[in-house]
Amino acid sequence: MSNRTIIITGASDGIGAASARQLTAAGEKVVIVGRSKAKTEAIAGELKADSYIADFSELAQVRDLADKLLKAYPRIDVLANNAGGIMGDREVTTDGFEKTFQVNHLAPFLLTNLLLPTLISSSATVIQTSSVAARSFSKLDLDDLGNEKNYTPTRAYGDAKLENILFTKELHRRYHHQGISTVAFHPGNVATSFASDTTSGMRFIYNTPLKHLLLISADEGGRALTWLAEGTPGTTWTSGEYYEKKKIAKTNDLAHDPALATKLWDTSAQFVTS
Repeated sequence: MSNRTIIITGASDGIGAASARQLTAAGEKVVIVGRSKAKTEAIAGELKADSYIADFSELAQVRDLADKLLKAYPRIDVLANNAGGIMGDREVTTDGFEKTFQVNHLAPFLLTNLLLPTLISSSATVIQTSSVAARSFSKLDLDDLGNEKNYTPTRAYGDAKLENILFTKELHRRYHHQGISTVAFHPGNVATSFASDTTSGMRFIYNTPLKHLLLISADEGGRALTWLAEGTPGTTWTSGEYYEKKKIAKTNDLAHDPALATKLWDTSAQFVTS
């Protein structure tokens, strides 16, 4: 049995749950974080794992989650920021942010920063579940992170997945010299409940029989996350990069703009501290 602690958000379903099963089978200590109490407790019970409930559309719940994790785990070896998804019509959270932006980027940004002291002392790996949507749909505008002007579910999701990659690169730049390793990845187009609540055309692929023809299984998608969590930074994969199919991959050209990454970080920090 490994003495490592691996925290996976969005682990009550889909690739998060699949990876949790795989890592537990490999002898790792996995901590399950999910939004649905019933689903989260079911996976945790199956794996005999610790579990925590947090809805990332409320930043107060993210802060509470971080406080509980810091008290429970003096060492965190892997933080997998896997929670997220594509939304429907534009919605603003109680915190005042567009929901796609908050759930996919701002909440994991806040969680990671709140856990930073322990992540640094643990020489942790921080993994971001991103997507090819960063390349296909994003037209990121730092002056309109909530997409008030040109909202569509796919654009908001693409922007958020690009933000995941920018966050990965900036986290590497700021903290890799203190021992943190970071990586973002696309798990593949996975046959899960993804897009079930959206008005995007993606729902016709993910929630009809088409998914069995066009999409991979959650187990296969989960293996991409498991490979990164089990791997050795600097040997298995390179910190600060974006991966597809276990290889560094091309993404949106904006992902390679260090000034953009820095400004996104600074703006996000202002949002969660204001």
